[in-house]
Amino acid sequence: MQTITIRHDWQPEEVSALFALPLNELLFQAQTVHRQCFDPNEVQVSTLLSIKTGGCPEDCKYCPQSAHFETPVKASKLIDVEKVLADAAKAKEAGATRFCMGAAWRSPKQRDMGDIKDMIKGVEALGMESCMTLGMLTREQADELKGAGLDYYNHNLDTSEAYYKEIITTRTYQERLDTLDNVRAAGIKVCCGGIVGMGEGATDRVELLRTLANLPEHPESVPINMLVQVEGTPLNGTENFDALDFVRMIAVARILMPASYVRLSAGREQMDDSTQALCFFAGANSIFYGEQLLTTPNPSENADRALLAKLGMRLEGETPTTSKNAA
Repeated sequence: MQTITIRHDWQPEEVSALFALPLNELLFQAQTVHRQCFDPNEVQVSTLLSIKTGGCPEDCKYCPQSAHFETPVKASKLIDVEKVLADAAKAKEAGATRFCMGAAWRSPKQRDMGDIKDMIKGVEALGMESCMTLGMLTREQADELKGAGLDYYNHNLDTSEAYYKEIITTRTYQERLDTLDNVRAAGIKVCCGGIVGMGEGATDRVELLRTLANLPEHPESVPINMLVQVEGTPLNGTENFDALDFVRMIAVARILMPASYVRLSAGREQMDDSTQALCFFAGANSIFYGEQLLTTPNPSENADRALLAKLGMRLEGETPTTSKNAA
């Protein structure tokens, strides 16, 4: 692999200029950067499980798990460790290398930390990477999760700091940044991205990616979500986000954060094969596997296998001769 410069000093006008490039030029630049850090035909696969659903005290306007809104999602308790590990084993068998567990909490309570740590240890024993998203963390909680062996912690910024108050009022942007600092200080890898299609402007998308790229260390994983509209949430009925603008988002993320995995996350169910193919060409190299992302739909594993086979791509860790894609 060629050496590539990792920057943390991107200026607004530089990022805006990337978004403004003709699409072919932007894709060329993104693919060139991508090939310097990754195999362009490999895709890392994670599986996401909701370990505690609904009843969240936060008021994120996109989220059907918020207790502030009347949505089809009903609150449930933390599920049993054994059930989580059984699902993790199935995910591994299907080709996932990372198992992500999400709880609809503002922050974890100490009474739940024992089960959380057992889940982390169990996933590690299966030979998979572990990821948790549990809301805000103190430094002490981050240290505790690291002691259990946690590999990744997900905590998205969601949008720009300027637009953030239009989406969430129950926690501040700085509190999100503080959690990222606590995770980093504990030695856990960071998974952090955002959501597009929430009514934000082009400047907000510039600032979201610029904030991520200008963190002291780039997130190792950058999930880019397209809003999935859910009945009962305030953002239901928002104008659909343009597919090519989403491709631009992926490409700019790749250029700004060359060595990070850029993940196609929520919203893939709404994308046709051509849009996903363009996203892969733009530098996306990670997906969530499985028909459910916490509470929203996702393409089936068979559909993903078929798409990757059509594109001549494979799961990370497979080789062209061992890949199941040809099956």
